[in-house]
Formats: sequence, structure tokens, C-alpha cells
Amino acid sequence: MRLETPELVLEPLGPQHNEPDYAAWTSSMTHIHGLPGFEGQAWPHEMSLEANLADLEEHARDFEERSGFTYTVLDPDDSDVIGCVYIYPARDSPENDASVRSWVRADRAQFDEPLWRAVRDWIWQEWPFENVAYAPRA
Repeated sequence: MRLETPELVLEPLGPQHNEPDYAAWTSSMTHIHGLPGFEGQAWPHEMSLEANLADLEEHARDFEERSGFTYTVLDPDDSDVIGCVYIYPARDSPENDASVRSWVRADRAQFDEPLWRAVRDWIWQEWPFENVAYAPRA
């Protein structure tokens, strides 16, 4: 499943995104920690490009096994990585079916709210969840 808007393209995250994904989040760690859903989280943290590749391979396995769905967020004009969206079972909240978190790089901060709105609507329209935890934006 893929999402395309005039501003953003979401496609499943995989090993082929390693270098641009790594560049996106490593340039924006402080910014990401300030986004809703990432406050107080252990990630992002320093790691090597090789460790990031292993992480992306794990996300791809989760997607294949349908145990979690991680999407890279791309600029539709140049396919540059803008951010990421994580859709996983809600482990902390029995009243929710899924937990969604998303981030955008610091130099693309203006896309945080449009990404949140697009994903929120997409989840409601296309996914089989009734109750989703996704930290609202201002």
C-alpha cells in the first residue's frame, strides 16, 4: 500500500533507502526528539550506517510479516527522504488497535502537519483500524 499527495509520497521503507534515510534522521535528531510521539524516546540515537541498514532490514521484515508497517516519506519532485511513518500494534494501550508515529527532518519541518493530516486520513479511510493512537499536531 502506498500513499501519494501533491506534497508527499509514502512507500515501504527498505534497505534501498539506507543512505538517504540515515542522512535525514542523523541531521535532525534534536528536532525529532521534539516531535509529538518522540519525546523521551531512546531513538533517534547515534548509530552507524551499517546499524541503520540492519534496522531498515528489520522494518522490511516486519512489513513482509505484516507485524508492523514503516514507510519512508519522499519528496515527490526529487525522491529525497523527508521523514518516516511507523504503524505498529498499540502495545501500551489496550483501547487502541494501532500506534502511529511520524517524523520529518528539521529542514523540512513545514511538512510535519501536512504529513500528520495525510496519514491520519489515510489510516481512517484505507486501514482496518477502529482506534488509533497518533499524537495530534497543533
